[in-house]
Amino acid sequence: MNVLSHEKEIADYEKTIEDIKSKDNALLSPKEAEKLEKKLEKLKKKVYSSLSPWERVQICRHQSRPRFLDYLNNIATEYIEIFGDRTFQDDHAIVTALGYIDDQKCIFIGQEKGNDTDSRLYRNFGMPQPEGYRKALRAMKLGEKFSIPIICFLDTPGAFPGLSAEERGQGWAIAKNLIEMAGLKAPMLNIVIGEGCSGGALGIGMGDDIAMLEHSYYSVISPEGCASILWKDASKNDRAAKALKMQAEDLLKLEIIDEIIKEPLGGAHHKPEMVYNSVKEYILRKLKDLKAVPMQTLLDNRYEKYRKMGKFKKTESK
Repeated sequence: MNVLSHEKEIADYEKTIEDIKSKDNALLSPKEAEKLEKKLEKLKKKVYSSLSPWERVQICRHQSRPRFLDYLNNIATEYIEIFGDRTFQDDHAIVTALGYIDDQKCIFIGQEKGNDTDSRLYRNFGMPQPEGYRKALRAMKLGEKFSIPIICFLDTPGAFPGLSAEERGQGWAIAKNLIEMAGLKAPMLNIVIGEGCSGGALGIGMGDDIAMLEHSYYSVISPEGCASILWKDASKNDRAAKALKMQAEDLLKLEIIDEIIKEPLGGAHHKPEMVYNSVKEYILRKLKDLKAVPMQTLLDNRYEKYRKMGKFKKTESK
């Protein structure tokens, strides 16, 4: 597993323990081995409890972090994928599917980054193009037609910024989705599982309840992009990550999101099964609540939710 900069001390300690255990060392009693394990746990808690915003971004981008298809394959009882936008082509960066979680029918929509070189190229590194957003809207409309809840998983560094995407109406596709999602007559949940960056995330990211995994981030721009614009220096990404207030705790306080889904110590890639179970529990719990709300009330609440977003301080001018 790829070791992050803040995990080097932990990795060295783990290797030392592993080496000692692998040898027939009469000097190390079971009690002493247990002490070493306890010291390792203390070290992990110390390191992971004092992470900087930029270190948490690194966890969010870890190459072994579970992707949307990992969640779909571990949460859904069964599913069938929906392909194409019926206008241009199928966008592999957005996956849409009709399926079940236990006996609850759902429409699943998510941005997929891939997990190795070939799949990342195939998925365009999770950067959707206009046809991806049109495919997502097609799936949403299917959910609306048959009264099926819609679950959107956000994990993208942003919509694809290439000329071809702009020529096919990237901005229009995202804006169209926002208009439609605002009035879509179906319960909608959003879960930020990794990077929730810019309009690329927002294009499938409007709903009745928004949750974030503990080490994911949700922002109008990446820390590197922010640093390049504000300080003309992309290396100041740590400063930008702190200033953007894009971590789950900041956004919960600002009432942008509604819930934080805890991750195992060190991030979701350390114990994926724990995160799959937590996300599944969140979905079933929230859908039970939303299904009890009359549709017009649901739409009114969704409208008010987004109208109220935003915090500012007012100062008297001298």
